[in-house]
Amino acid sequence: MGGLGALGVSTTAYGFSAPVVRLRVARYDLSPPQWPAGLKLRIAAIADLHACDPWMSVDHIQDIVERTNALKPDIVVMLGDYVTGHRKVTRIIPDAEWAAVLAGLKAPLGVHAVLGNHDWWEDKAVQRDGHGLPSAGRALEAAGIPVYENDAKKLSKNGHSFWLAGLGDQLAYIPARRFRPLKRIGVDDLSATLAKITDDAPVILMAHEPDIARRVPSRVALQLSGHTHGGQVRMLGWSPISPSGQQLAYGHIRMNCDVVVSGGLGCSIIPFRLGVPPEIVLVTLGAPRPAVA
Repeated sequence: MGGLGALGVSTTAYGFSAPVVRLRVARYDLSPPQWPAGLKLRIAAIADLHACDPWMSVDHIQDIVERTNALKPDIVVMLGDYVTGHRKVTRIIPDAEWAAVLAGLKAPLGVHAVLGNHDWWEDKAVQRDGHGLPSAGRALEAAGIPVYENDAKKLSKNGHSFWLAGLGDQLAYIPARRFRPLKRIGVDDLSATLAKITDDAPVILMAHEPDIARRVPSRVALQLSGHTHGGQVRMLGWSPISPSGQQLAYGHIRMNCDVVVSGGLGCSIIPFRLGVPPEIVLVTLGAPRPAVA
């Protein structure tokens, strides 16, 4: 009983310390069939910061920025939920503070962002008025980081072109239901987003919630998502709680397109992680395909 008690105490202590002291790089080498063999692209993805003291301090965000830059990615994508998602904090970090630190991210093809549900939910004025860019989005744009909402941009590397698309959040207006009846809760429009792609160059889609993957066509080579935090607790490849279901809880999933769901960096509801430490995701597209026997 003493041993079990000590194990329980140590596991609990580990789980509460993980959001602050642990940080890893999750690496994926992928060759989607839609991706040209001659284009090697290194993508660093940051998801679910949930900036707050003491769990995701400005200094900790600075460490994440430095670790990301050290990976020397071709492009950096940020997948939403920059604001805190729980109230067990000593300080909610103002949007301008964390955005100024994220402005230090560097990559030859730029830094690009979408917003997450908490970025929408925590802006009471936007929820009440039913329109406008949330404060988190305004802070990112003021820091020089473009925010995509059902938009797409054509980029190129070494003479090869590809599209980077960003979907509006799928849960944006859930809190607005207290103010008025809603026809839909999201600001996502997948059809309008893909309609902005005007040629057959491959597509990378940023979408905060991975749920949209069930509707994404094979025209897209890769979807990058966050939101789930890997369940924050993950055991033997299983997350007891996953807001997007077990199939889309974490990691690399092959559907109509390749999907990578980040375990994220911060915490929601409670500041606790077990079996899924905070992570920066590094995806290398155009990795050599295995030979066919």
